Amino acid sequence: MAKERLWNRNYLKVMTSNFLLFFAFYLLTPLLPIYLDEQFHAEKDMIGLVLSGYVVATLLIRPFSGFMVDSFNRKTVLVICFLFFFVCFAGYIGAGTLLMFAIVRTLHGIPFGATTVANSTVAIDVLPSSRRNEGIGYYGLSNNLAMASAPSAGIWIYHSTSNFGLLFWLSLGLAFAGFICASTVKIPQREIVENKPKLSLDHFFLGRAWLMALNILFFGLCWGIMSNYVAIYGQERLGITDGTGIFFMLLSAGLMVSRIFGTKALRDGKLTENCARGVLISLAGYTMFALGIGPVGYYGAALLIGLGNGQMYPAFLSMFINVARHDQRGTANSSILISWDLGMGIGILLGGFLVQYMSYDAAFWATAIMQGTGAVLFLTLTRNFFLRRRLQ
Repeated sequence: MAKERLWNRNYLKVMTSNFLLFFAFYLLTPLLPIYLDEQFHAEKDMIGLVLSGYVVATLLIRPFSGFMVDSFNRKTVLVICFLFFFVCFAGYIGAGTLLMFAIVRTLHGIPFGATTVANSTVAIDVLPSSRRNEGIGYYGLSNNLAMASAPSAGIWIYHSTSNFGLLFWLSLGLAFAGFICASTVKIPQREIVENKPKLSLDHFFLGRAWLMALNILFFGLCWGIMSNYVAIYGQERLGITDGTGIFFMLLSAGLMVSRIFGTKALRDGKLTENCARGVLISLAGYTMFALGIGPVGYYGAALLIGLGNGQMYPAFLSMFINVARHDQRGTANSSILISWDLGMGIGILLGGFLVQYMSYDAAFWATAIMQGTGAVLFLTLTRNFFLRRRLQ
């Protein structure tokens, strides 16, 4: 029997719009601590507070995003959310005070949270059912590649021009391109479930996946500390400036290699095996970074973290989809993102506090410990939890 076509036109459009969304957002991410330090002379703990604002807003909108894409026309929801995501980048250009910047950054979390849920749910809709796990794995390449390569590009542009305004305009243009791409996606008609309970927790959060959600929170915390403080750490402690771009390039390479070679296992349903391997490889990477053994540890950790997260995250996403009903795909997507974002927000705040009042070493050892805790939780409890609850 011939396989259903995976790489259809609409799937490629959704992947492209997702890549542009994350590239526009993460072009700025590692440089914002430097920008707040140089432009507003903000302390490290204040930087953490300002940058965590968008995570709070994202967390508040995520549950309602899942409800909206499950209850209304997904294409309409996606286009409206993407439009507001694009417009918010103009706010960075006009923010002349630390307070104004904090407000813009916080508000940006609302369309960011809603758009990522809508876009990933549309991706699942345009995938053939027989290749859904495999397609989810490849889809994640678009945002993982953007999250890893965009910081490299941003750092290179900054060190070449020292012009933050240029970076803000580039992000605005990329977000607009993503909006145009998302507007052209055609999705199949679906039947809206009419008789769901009026008020139900499952409208907003996938209760069947609560332990998996707790587990992914630990991994999001690690990513929050690492992605937001690695550039300023490399600059202040290791004297690495342009080399921070190499860090994210290696991270990107690990993510890509891991995603590409892990899709066969996802297609064969080996979700827990992929996940276990990923969390252990990431643990090795975070531990290597915390050991502080100079450039070798710095760059080696990037590759290992990329390899680990590239195996772990798509497996977790497939696990969430596999414990949800067909009419709960939006809720499943929003649930994993809620947990990841909550972990990231805690990580950004905790990282800023530890760096300000203790040391970079304390911040990155906390990262290794949290990754280890998440790995133990998955291997001892979460794996069997999923196997008991997945739907055939």
